[in-house]
Amino acid sequence: MNARVALIALAVAAGIAAAAATGFWIGKRSGEPAARAARQGVTKPAAPEAERKVLYWYDPMRPEVKFDKPGKSPFMDMQLVPKYADQAAGTGVSIDPRMAQNLGVRTAAAEAGTFWRRVDTAGSVQADERRIVSVQSRVSGWIERLHVRAVNDPVGRGQPLAEVYAPALLAAQEEYLLLIGQQDAGEQDRQLAQAARQRLSLLGLSKTQIEQIRASGKAQRSVGVFAPTSGIVQELGAREGAQVNPGMSLFTLVDLSSVWVIAEVPEDQLAWIGTGRAAKVRISAYPDQEFDGRVDFIYPGVNAETRTVRARLSVPNGALKLKPGMLAQVTIFGGPKREVLLVPTEAVIRTGTRSLVIVSDGPGKFRAVPVELGMEGNGKTEVTSGLEAGEQVVVSGQFLLDSEANLRAGLSRLEGAPPKDEHAAHQASPAKDEPARHPAPAPQGVHAGHEASASKDEHAGHAPPAPQEEHAGHQENK
Repeated sequence: MNARVALIALAVAAGIAAAAATGFWIGKRSGEPAARAARQGVTKPAAPEAERKVLYWYDPMRPEVKFDKPGKSPFMDMQLVPKYADQAAGTGVSIDPRMAQNLGVRTAAAEAGTFWRRVDTAGSVQADERRIVSVQSRVSGWIERLHVRAVNDPVGRGQPLAEVYAPALLAAQEEYLLLIGQQDAGEQDRQLAQAARQRLSLLGLSKTQIEQIRASGKAQRSVGVFAPTSGIVQELGAREGAQVNPGMSLFTLVDLSSVWVIAEVPEDQLAWIGTGRAAKVRISAYPDQEFDGRVDFIYPGVNAETRTVRARLSVPNGALKLKPGMLAQVTIFGGPKREVLLVPTEAVIRTGTRSLVIVSDGPGKFRAVPVELGMEGNGKTEVTSGLEAGEQVVVSGQFLLDSEANLRAGLSRLEGAPPKDEHAAHQASPAKDEPARHPAPAPQGVHAGHEASASKDEHAGHAPPAPQEEHAGHQENK
């Protein structure tokens, strides 16, 4: 009897334990969707959004696939975005103002103002070719002494460069002295003396040298060659003791007190500049100093490779800081253009066939507007048509908004179109008014086991599959 009572008590205890385990397993199963949804950030729509009618949810990267419930996208690691009824019509884009803030969308007003035409470009310093002087020999002879012996040596105006012995020049001096030394010279002799003096001048002697010969009464065996201008020796064509001939270049001097800066002006900005326009030149060697210049000449040709036109600037260089070969940053001022509509250059979207700006029509409402553009510079772009003063244009995040507008504009063409492959056919939306109730399948190894164990209501909410470790335990419980 005692044994039978004990057996009955043992059976009752086993039944209670089995019932408790079954209840625990059922409770765990029913709580898994909510727990996973909480871990993955799936929440109910906020109260302000609940007041707007939601047509469906979608992934911005795959807008053709629709879902009837919020949740995490099966395609990307992001939450699904609601599509509201007031967003269905029109070509604009409406987004939550908080999302616009998170995307960094900034706006600026299109405003009327003065556009200061200026060309910022690069250039190089060159010697002024109008200040290059060549010193040549007019007689045959020999260089007996050379005073300047190296290229790039500085010289001053009137400085002796060399001494030349020339037999023809020596004979011309003696003839001149003979004619002016006659006491009873008649008119004919005076004319001959004047012709002899002129011959010395034509052979290269200066007035000062001729007066020295006349005052001394002696012919100079070696005649000095002097610098006609200040500058540096650009070329040296003779050495001491070398023979010289008529037409031979002995020295080439260049005056650097004024230099040229050759600037490369873009072809589309050529109309902004002209001869006489003021310019500023900056050199990296002197970052805190600007050199004033003026456009002196615009070359007639266009560089076929760079599509630029060369503009020649004349720049004073009294301190000789600008040296030929230096690179320069050039700004040429083209004058003002008044009463034009300006927008920040960063607000313009160029597609290759047209130009667009994104206009803000209020908090969270944007639309793309085609515009015609004019000149551009100083971070501003002229708008000739398409906008009005005071309209707010997007200057940051406009490419995301433009992409969203293009996707929504083409959504009607995507809806109902035959899928291109099996994967697209599986994800295509059945109808516009009947959003898809199932997200695209996750990788087969994880999602297959999860679908086998998930209930129908849980799958309708398209909660993403649980992590692999939890899934393995789930299959063992099943």
